[in-house]
Amino acid sequence: MARAPKPPKVWFSFRSPFSWIAMHELDRRVPSARSTFDFVPFWEPDANTASRLAARGGEIIYTPMSKAKHLYILQDTKRLAERYGLSMTWPVDMSPWWEPSHLGWLQARAAGRQWEFYDAVVAARWERGEDISDPAVIGRAAEIAGLDPAAIASAVDDDTVRDAGADALYDGYHSDIFGVPYFLNKRQRFWGLDRLEWFLTDLSVAGVDVSSDGIAAIEDDRIDRLLGAVAYDTDSAGGCG
Repeated sequence: MARAPKPPKVWFSFRSPFSWIAMHELDRRVPSARSTFDFVPFWEPDANTASRLAARGGEIIYTPMSKAKHLYILQDTKRLAERYGLSMTWPVDMSPWWEPSHLGWLQARAAGRQWEFYDAVVAARWERGEDISDPAVIGRAAEIAGLDPAAIASAVDDDTVRDAGADALYDGYHSDIFGVPYFLNKRQRFWGLDRLEWFLTDLSVAGVDVSSDGIAAIEDDRIDRLLGAVAYDTDSAGGCG
């Protein structure tokens, strides 16, 4: 019996505004994605999670951005949010700690309410500018999502959830993921919000129901030529970043 094909895969992060916008657009254009795609969180771990990742033989393939690039992203994100019709309040991360939100998402997934939790967290961070490094903010998001706020906020103290987080990050390491949003459909890889449209095109060619709202229709033969001509990133992430 032939093995069933793997579903499209998406790496996301609560930290990244580009991930937030891409995930919003993906949900709008492919309503079935949340129930049929494989989603994996990706973040810069604290010492506890990093040690568990290292024990698995992995590391985070990530290069911190310069101040100039950060200032550009502040401006660019505002333009992008407006383009996609999103209301945004830029959060101020005084002491970034990404475990509460990402481990909380894994805990919420175990309870079958990961998307209710996801929506509550991105609303807190990107719409209201709240500090999602604060477990109290995560607890409120959990309550909105219909989850036990104490259980979600304490996910950082649960060794089982910590190990699940290290497993998720090792999945990213093993898959050569160096940034988010990152999309994978079979052997085709796409990195960044500006490659979301290419990912959607590839999905459409593969038979996934993708809404064409907002983009011009492209004939199938032109799509095939486009996808066949592009040199996709299928190598190690150690090349150009």
